Amino acid sequence: MSKKKPLSRGQLRRMRANHQKRLHRSSQDTPTPDIQDSSLEPEQAGTVISRFGQHADVETLDGKITRCNIRRTITSLVCGDDVVVRLSKDAQAAIAGVVEAVHPRKSSLSRPDLYDGVKTIAANIDQILIVSSVLPCFTTQIIDRYLVAAEDTEIPPVIVLNKIDLLDDEQRPAIEAALARYQAIGYPVYRVSSKTGEGIDALTALLKDKVSVFAGQSGVGKSSLINALMPDAELLTGDVSGGSGLGQHTTTTARLLHFASGGKLIDSPGVREFALWHLPADRVSWCFVEFRDFLGTCKFRDCKHGDDPGCALQEALQQQHITADRFSNYHRIIASLDEQRHARQFRANTDE
Repeated sequence: MSKKKPLSRGQLRRMRANHQKRLHRSSQDTPTPDIQDSSLEPEQAGTVISRFGQHADVETLDGKITRCNIRRTITSLVCGDDVVVRLSKDAQAAIAGVVEAVHPRKSSLSRPDLYDGVKTIAANIDQILIVSSVLPCFTTQIIDRYLVAAEDTEIPPVIVLNKIDLLDDEQRPAIEAALARYQAIGYPVYRVSSKTGEGIDALTALLKDKVSVFAGQSGVGKSSLINALMPDAELLTGDVSGGSGLGQHTTTTARLLHFASGGKLIDSPGVREFALWHLPADRVSWCFVEFRDFLGTCKFRDCKHGDDPGCALQEALQQQHITADRFSNYHRIIASLDEQRHARQFRANTDE
């Protein structure tokens, strides 16, 4: 099969101009319908609830959800996008609606993929709730990976410890100490139980009037937590495997849900580990918020922050401005970058 001919600069300019015209028309009180699409209603605002290949479920201001075709000129469309849409005048028409244009995003969440590169999975997010839990295993390594991902997108993160009803006296001191370290560097921490309802009211208040995303390993109880926050969501839940201790994926595609309080939740597919191979080492360093005051002050510009003489981060560690746990997790992430890049390159080569 022959490849499609690349668009010329003139064609690209015309596509961008038409896209801007659609956005401009949608901002007017009386949008002008396209005379070539007389079967469609005038343009109106909408939000993408979910994306399915060349179609998207779009919610308009009246609360109606319509599965729409997507204009070929739209190169990227994800859950949470604010769009311009035109619905069919005929309820029985083969095409129920068309997404005409996408408004600029105020934020976007991307997930690296070993096959497809960096993919945007959700847009216009106000906060990322990083969900951890007592079971299958509480680990700051995973939390720190998610924090790096959140800091890179510059979307404010919130740490949520779920399943606190399972916290015993033996585990409690270490977990509380770890959570205190995160609070000390400015991260909000919530302790909840989707089973007993403890902490759910506080979390509900946090979510009010915001667009949020839940992130975390499989098995930490994201779906159960969402069910506790919005019982009408009726999400599937998966138990933790007794053999592996890992949870089972229960979400297959990102979708936008509404809280009764007025907030919104983008429920996105869970991932066991948030890959960071697309980030350069200096960006990872910047994403550790307590490192920022010391970055750029090492004796040598190419300092690896290990045993290098004159390392400002090592000195900050000794003076307890940086905790040993976070510093160790930073080096684990840096060490994993080349391994993940190598794995991606290997898979790309074997698939050719």
